[in-house]
Amino acid sequence: MVDPRLLEILVCPLCKGPLVHRKEGKELVCKADRLGFPIRDAIPVMLEEEARKLPPEEEVA
Repeated sequence: MVDPRLLEILVCPLCKGPLVHRKEGKELVCKADRLGFPIRDAIPVMLEEEARKLPPEEEVA
């Protein structure tokens, strides 16, 4: 589990916008850029190269 205090201060590395924590998908999602940043071993990987591009049909909530 990611430290809740860390989740409060993390932002998207591209647009500096807020992130949504998807616990079931183990990722942090940027709604604006439609990217999912993985969480590995309780550490968010905030690199654009590692991010998953969200398909248009996937809901971002």
